Amino acid sequence: MTNSLSFLDRADRPRIVYSHRRAAPERVGAPTLVFLPGYASDMTGTKALALDAWAADTGHAMLRFDYAGCGSSSGAFEEQALADWLGDALALIDTVVTGPVLLVGSSMGGWLALLAALGRPQRVAGLIGIAAAPDFTMWGFSQEEKMTILTEGRLERVSEYGPEPMVTTRRFWQSGEGNRVLIGEIAYDGPVRLIQGQNDPDVPWQYALETAKQLRSTDVQLTLIKDGDHRLSRDGDIALLVQTVGNLMSDLSSK
Repeated sequence: MTNSLSFLDRADRPRIVYSHRRAAPERVGAPTLVFLPGYASDMTGTKALALDAWAADTGHAMLRFDYAGCGSSSGAFEEQALADWLGDALALIDTVVTGPVLLVGSSMGGWLALLAALGRPQRVAGLIGIAAAPDFTMWGFSQEEKMTILTEGRLERVSEYGPEPMVTTRRFWQSGEGNRVLIGEIAYDGPVRLIQGQNDPDVPWQYALETAKQLRSTDVQLTLIKDGDHRLSRDGDIALLVQTVGNLMSDLSSK
């Protein structure tokens, strides 16, 4: 049940740093919990660490990692695109983890979870979105901001989550536009749980409804938290997340 830091080296991509907590003997065969961080975030956030603690307590396997250019992984942040980070996630699922996975995606990580489920439908047993932000390159910027991205190659915005400005590059934005999922049916049939705050200044809660609507799966549940913000990292929010993960993991493990 160790979870020391490890490294994924690839010839054509930066080195990825990850933490793989292996399953206790009685949990072997159950899905591995895989956490997908949000934009410019890493594997040491409150939600990721809370789920890692839950995995340690319950004996479940868990994978946390930093995208290229984020956290402890190699690479330059501004050289990365959405498709690159999807590739990082899929490479780890393909090479580090065996058997089924339960994806938990926060914000942009929720978008990547949907894309990963479409790319590996036989591996992704279920997914959970926390303030999931699919297609945010389409709805998350004003027309003026989009023009700045396209003409100048990058956009800086004041960040509510740290002292450094939030940078969006043309490369990332164009990759996002090329990987939109809400434009039609999301052809995934596994169970999906969406947790969304209605007081989220970054992701309007209506997009959670749209995501639920577009999913082909009939096993989709949406939990709205009326006073919930984007981070959903308060004690009550974390308790709800852990409960949601535990319930879905139990359902999947019993099949």
